[in-house]
Amino acid sequence: MRIISTERSQVLAARISEKLGVPLAEMKFARFPDGEMYLQCGDLDDETLIISSIVNSDMLVQTLLAIDAADRSRNTLVIPYLGYARQDRRFARGEPISVRAVARSLSYGIERAFVVDIHDPGTLDYFSVPADDITIAPAIGGYVGDLRLKDPLILAPDEGAIEFATDVAAIGDWDCDFLQKVRISGEEVRIAPKTVDAAGREVVIVDDIISTGGTLATAACMLREQGAASIHAACAHGVLASGAYMRLRAAGIASIASSDTYENASSFISAANAIVAAVLEDVHR
Repeated sequence: MRIISTERSQVLAARISEKLGVPLAEMKFARFPDGEMYLQCGDLDDETLIISSIVNSDMLVQTLLAIDAADRSRNTLVIPYLGYARQDRRFARGEPISVRAVARSLSYGIERAFVVDIHDPGTLDYFSVPADDITIAPAIGGYVGDLRLKDPLILAPDEGAIEFATDVAAIGDWDCDFLQKVRISGEEVRIAPKTVDAAGREVVIVDDIISTGGTLATAACMLREQGAASIHAACAHGVLASGAYMRLRAAGIASIASSDTYENASSFISAANAIVAAVLEDVHR
């Protein structure tokens, strides 16, 4: 087996290579004068593990090229971050179901796919090959433990993310709740934990993704008003678009951590262990 990656997943691929004891194949990336993507793989083996986060459209094209370059081997595709996954239905007439289009295009030339903490696991059915979700909630729980907070309160930003938050909280047997919006009047909305009082607590808000951070920043300000001792944020995918990092820090969030599924300066958590465990389990089936 050899491991290859696209440009935005090189660090994670190297970590997976080290933990699996499987060598990396050299990769060359370039662009033609008209902007078209080019890549070249080094020597491959009978099996190839392709690591590629779809963080933008260029990485989608690079992934397709990488799969085609490895057409003489049996390929497993690991997608640490699957872009387009949140367009999982038609919200307006004439829209595509973008995740379906992407999943279908990525299914050709591979035998197996893994995705890390996909927004809706049900969308994995759009792949035409076996596809499984990998959660790194335990790794995020380990990071929270390393913060050495006193009796932290783990909060999901809404009820839809409570399962993810519960898995994080289970690592330290910490209290867990979700944030609920309560309309006080026509113009006033209160955001607070549904059942657990945040006053005096060290709070960690966890989610699968932080994108623009607007809702999270608003929640942090309200939690401070409710007497939270400190507020931290951790997620699987740190997109942090449109100045999100500064927005969250300005809202009083003491620390922000994400994983290397979306490689950036806040990637203090690694998905490598979870990915390696899933790949090895699949090999031994």
